Amino acid sequence: MSTDRGRPLLIVEDDPALQKQLRWSFDQFEALTASDRESALAQIHRHNPAVVTMDLGLPPDADSVSEGFRLLEQILATAPDTKVIVLTGQNDRANALRAIALGAYDFFAKPFEPELLGLTIDRAFRLFDLQQENRRLQEAHQPEALAGLLTRDGEMLRICRTIEKVASSNATVLLLGESGTGKEVLARGLHEASPRRKERFVAINCAAIPDNLLESELFGYEKGAFTGAAKMMLGKIETADGGTLMLDEIGDLPMSLQAKLLRFLQERVIDARRPSGNPSRCPHRLRNAPGPEIADQRRPFPRRPLLPPGRDRTDDPPFARSPR
Repeated sequence: MSTDRGRPLLIVEDDPALQKQLRWSFDQFEALTASDRESALAQIHRHNPAVVTMDLGLPPDADSVSEGFRLLEQILATAPDTKVIVLTGQNDRANALRAIALGAYDFFAKPFEPELLGLTIDRAFRLFDLQQENRRLQEAHQPEALAGLLTRDGEMLRICRTIEKVASSNATVLLLGESGTGKEVLARGLHEASPRRKERFVAINCAAIPDNLLESELFGYEKGAFTGAAKMMLGKIETADGGTLMLDEIGDLPMSLQAKLLRFLQERVIDARRPSGNPSRCPHRLRNAPGPEIADQRRPFPRRPLLPPGRDRTDDPPFARSPR
């Protein structure tokens, strides 16, 4: 039996003698006691115990199991990770199986051996700790930018390492490269490796949208802004608020729209849709992917990874190279 002295263990039992026996048997824990559903829930909210032992027959009708099952459901609804060990009568297998189906960790028939119950309690604590550690590691894990990219090319691997380094920042990233070199794959990888990964990733191919629709697509429009504008529509920029916006082929943007986009790039403020003077702030990250022919015409960005074309990735197998 473990020596986790101080860890709370909740014992829900309406029989004072059995309650005292359980407290004595498991004195290596901080044994909390409750004799009915209300006091048990109060202990759950106050101490948040990882493990609970409970009798199904509780007041006001100790001969029925309805109050015990109601408590079991409420415990698991309040703290789903709690390990509940149900104590049942000798010939009450049906209710024991029902409790397991509802989410109980295990069951014991009365009378029981304290040593065996103690081993089950120790195992429940260990499982709880493993699940908490696993959840912590999953939340701390940052997926690599290489997750969707198949490459052994040294330059591509260097770019991926750079992207992983800037993932935690709010820097705007400019991805340069020919079509098919993996700009959107890296942009998605950067998004997944960043703290914004739970928010939306919105990609816009600027070359695929007609010029007369591109401004509305990016900035949205107000109701009545033009014929047919029956309601206000958010643009892609505001749709990506809090997440990541990728502007693919930004070199194809008309010059007039580039000027309107400049304020957003610098200030993360949109006022093109709200000419009344009520701007909207959009604190998301931007990934730009222009074609290589305009690289020298762009203003310097904090990061400018240049993706090598497939024909130069000599370390990659032929099927992993971009089409030429």
